[in-house]
Amino acid sequence: MTAKQTDLVLVNPGGREKIYQQLGNDLTAIEPPLWCRLIGGYVRDQGREIVIIDSEAEGMGPDSVAERIKALNPTLVAMVVFGHQPSASTQQMHGAGENVRAIKALTPEMPVIFVGGHVSALSERTLIEEDADFVCKGEGPQTVDALITAIEAGGDEDALAEVPGLVWMRDGKPASNAPAPLFKDLDADMHGDVWDLLPMDKYRAHNWQCFGELENRMPYASIYTSLGCPYKCVFCCINAPFDVNRYRMRKPEAVVAEIAMLREKYGVKTFKIIDEMFVLNERHVKAVCDGIIERGLTDLNIWAYARVDTVKPHMLEKLRNAGVQWLALGIESGSEHVRDGAEKAFSQDDIKSIVRDIQTAGIKVIGNYIFGLPDDDLDSMQTTLDLALELNCEFANFYSAMAYPGSPLYAMAVQKDWPLPESWSGYSQHSYDCTPLPTEKVSAAEVLRFRDAAFHQYFADKRYLDTVTQKFGWDTRKHIEEMAEHRLKRRIVEALEGAA
Repeated sequence: MTAKQTDLVLVNPGGREKIYQQLGNDLTAIEPPLWCRLIGGYVRDQGREIVIIDSEAEGMGPDSVAERIKALNPTLVAMVVFGHQPSASTQQMHGAGENVRAIKALTPEMPVIFVGGHVSALSERTLIEEDADFVCKGEGPQTVDALITAIEAGGDEDALAEVPGLVWMRDGKPASNAPAPLFKDLDADMHGDVWDLLPMDKYRAHNWQCFGELENRMPYASIYTSLGCPYKCVFCCINAPFDVNRYRMRKPEAVVAEIAMLREKYGVKTFKIIDEMFVLNERHVKAVCDGIIERGLTDLNIWAYARVDTVKPHMLEKLRNAGVQWLALGIESGSEHVRDGAEKAFSQDDIKSIVRDIQTAGIKVIGNYIFGLPDDDLDSMQTTLDLALELNCEFANFYSAMAYPGSPLYAMAVQKDWPLPESWSGYSQHSYDCTPLPTEKVSAAEVLRFRDAAFHQYFADKRYLDTVTQKFGWDTRKHIEEMAEHRLKRRIVEALEGAA
């Protein structure tokens, strides 16, 4: 084994094929791993040597990751399980587990820590079930850095006991140290400026973000302007690493400077703002947009998340002028009763009005819908699909309700003994073993079958295809028709239909 020259290797575990089936080949995004960046930037600022292995972007399997880690011989390996969708780190656990098992098979003594939203929610369980030596409960940067120090000092129990946020085996059972405090100054401590360590030529946008210009999916980058969310949607686990419903913002000037740097150094024009909720604090949003406009960055293609009740019509022109071309709205359900149960209390008229306002301003809308929320039945799910067809957004995501660890829905499912997926990959919306929550009136298989049928009905709808043709051209229409030809295989749906 080589002499130690690397303090920390951060691994983005990947597993795109397991998560997305064939959709991952050329339709889905490949995004820079935000939390590898945030942890890496902090640790490098402490004077340490770090390496980031983005196995997803580089198409590396677990054995290749293990071989590279063996060659680097770091003090610590951090397996970062956050995922690119704020509420879906659990689906990364399959790839993370495979990577750690490969690392331990090749280098059994290599110290490995799991970091991420899922592991924060299920820290002790992760420590017991997985092959890692440590688990982080919390954001990660301070825990990882302090753990390196503890390992360098010999890694005895006294040293490990001082590592904030560390979950570890002590006297044969899990021990949880006091949490690390949340950083207040994100730009000083969580800047994530380690772009030089990433394979920037490998990242690409989702297909829909570049409708009408599919050749511009690369180069691509995702950035953040805030962490956390003040809302408490039952299906969301975004706040699991923070343990509070707290919303922290970066300085707008720092965000704009990062966009400008990525534009100038790497040629990036296509961006995702990865915040759980970008369009929330009006003053913050306005300052970011004004900064982009003042810097003359007039050729950007940005997409971001918003809520129906946080988008104000008077904000839209500024958003569009700043390059925001897509807004993703969490519409969730066509039933007001179901939305109320999911902590999404806005009216049908509110939804229709803001979608039209956004489109009138020249911004495209991604409508996000969820089937199988606790109060759903087949009629309410049909109402949701009917609303999606009526709204006719430029793109739509159809999800099945999942009880993600760290979400109120997960706690509810455990309390009421609702059936949960047998494997972590079962939490992936597009996996073969996807297993959503049942409702009192609809089985998990029926929810999933409805979701998949809704997807194909939406993207084959004549009104939708005509809109696409008008806005984006025939090439995009053909692309969508080809996309809709992909039929996902589903284990529980196959079983349902086989039993019929």
